Parts: sequence; structure tokens; C-alpha cells
Amino acid sequence: MNDRGEPLTIGQLARRTGVPVRTIRFWSDIGLIPPTERTAGGYRLYDAEAVARLDLIRTLRELGLDLPTVKRVLARQATVAEVARAHVAALDAEIRILRARRAVLRSVAERASTTEEMRLMHELARLSAAERRQIIDEFVDEVFADTDPEAPGAAIADRMRRLPPELPDDPTAEQVDAWMELAELVADPDFRRRAREMAVAGADTGTNGTDTDTHDTRTDTHGTDTGANSPEEQPYDPAAVLDQVRTAMAAGIAPDSARGREVLDRLVDPNLSADERVRLADQVERFTDRRVERYWQLLGVINGTPPFEPSVPAFEWFIAALRAHGRGGA
Repeated sequence: MNDRGEPLTIGQLARRTGVPVRTIRFWSDIGLIPPTERTAGGYRLYDAEAVARLDLIRTLRELGLDLPTVKRVLARQATVAEVARAHVAALDAEIRILRARRAVLRSVAERASTTEEMRLMHELARLSAAERRQIIDEFVDEVFADTDPEAPGAAIADRMRRLPPELPDDPTAEQVDAWMELAELVADPDFRRRAREMAVAGADTGTNGTDTDTHDTRTDTHGTDTGANSPEEQPYDPAAVLDQVRTAMAAGIAPDSARGREVLDRLVDPNLSADERVRLADQVERFTDRRVERYWQLLGVINGTPPFEPSVPAFEWFIAALRAHGRGGA
């Protein structure tokens, strides 16, 4: 604005504000900065309010707001505070996507990824937390549909629902890889079928009153007691299996060896018949699956929880020992 308070030409307004004439003319044409008046020759003239209005428009544009939003603010259809809050949310979402992209590119740089793998990783990484949770919820709903909520298998479903993958806003390459593997795992029909078998077997076990419904919760949820029977109510102690079998495996003891038989006799009643041992092996095997354990491992990587020592290999050894020494009798 000049010293005499006279209207400013578009050139004077540009020099005063530092905004190019071409930009001011465009904003004026779309109604953001209407001229106060025009000269006899049709040239636009602007007053002091136009200077303040132009400063506000420039500030909002520098913050990244689009022109329709700027127009709403100028028309008092939205306050600057309201627009700022909405813009912060939009920026947060954009930052999250950019961080996910960076994590994907970091992962691609660290391994030989195919174009298809990179595309899939990018799509999975940029999903919102709600969308990621929905993938897991849909998997759990399908696998555990119509199962008895009081049955042992239902404990797995409950734990799966309570531990949704929370990929961080700034995920590491390892977390992106884990999320990609997890999404592929829960989409695998064979994995869904196996998880369903475990759920149904758990329900059947709970119905017929046998005492072998422990391994699904104590092993596949890794130490979380979700209501399974106590060791006194079953023919083996899961904690003892993990402790003694891991020691045997570390010592290189084969499950079908004489020393393997000695370990087994400390874990189950040596007087169990051959049929009882084979039957017990079948029951334990129902709830022993490396892919289910991998599910929990991947969730741990994504959620940043401390890694746990795999337990399935120990139970696989236990199952093999029961079968090997079941054939020879008690």
C-alpha cells in the first residue's frame, strides 16, 4: 500500500507482497482477491484489505492447502483453526505413507526383490492400522466361525484378536518384511484350513473330555495360560517337555534312540501302553504347527516385542519319541 493510502495497481500489489503479478491475476480471476475497483481503462485496483487477504492466501498455500479450501476460509465457511486441524491430519497421513515407502525402499535395497514383491510390499506397508487389523479380523472370523467360545481352540482366536499387527509409523525393513509375510500367510488357504482344524479339534477335545487340550494354548500362544488344563490333569507337563527336550536336542539325542527313550520316560508314565503313546502323539500333533508359531513370531516382529524361543521343534521331537517308542510297547 502506498503512503497516501491510494488504491494499488496489480504491479504495486505484487511488489508490496512479493507475489508474482501472474499469480495475483489468477487468484483474482477465481475470486480469491477481487479488485476493489477498476480504472477507466479496465485496470484492477486493490485496497489495504487486499494486501492482508493476499498475505493470508500465500500463507495458507505455503502450508499446502488447496485453492478450494483457501476459498472456504476466505468466505468464512471454515475457520483457520478447523482447516489447520484437518491439514495436520492430512499431513500425518502423508508422512506415514512416506515413511512406509522409505521402509519399503530400504527393504528392497537390502535384498533382491522382484518388481511384484516391491509392489506388494508397498501396498501392504501403506495400509492404515485399521485396515491391517481388518485383514487379521477377517482371517480369525473365517477360521474360527461357529466354534464354541468356551472350547480350547477359541483361546487361539481370542489371542489372535487381541494381538493385531500394529506396524509403526516409521517401520524398519524387517517389520515391512514381517508384515508382508504375515499378510501372505493369513491369505493362504492351506494355513487357514490348518488353523481351522486346530480350532475344531480343540472344540472336539473340550467336548469329549480328554486331557490333551493344553498344547494349543501353552505352545502356540507361547507361555500364555488361557485356561487349559493343569499338568496334574494330563499325561505330560508342557513346561517339562520344553525344558528337557530342548536339552536333549542340544545334546544331539535322537527321539528314536535309547537315550531318547530315557528322556521320554521322564516326561510320560513309562507304563503307558504302545497304543496310548501313539494316541497321545496324535493328540499333541493336532496343536503343533510351525506356521502357527510363525504367525506369532511375525506379530512379535511387527509389534516390536522381544523374540521368543520356538517351542514347536521340541514338541515335534516329543511326538516322534512317542511314536518311535510306542511301536515297541510300554
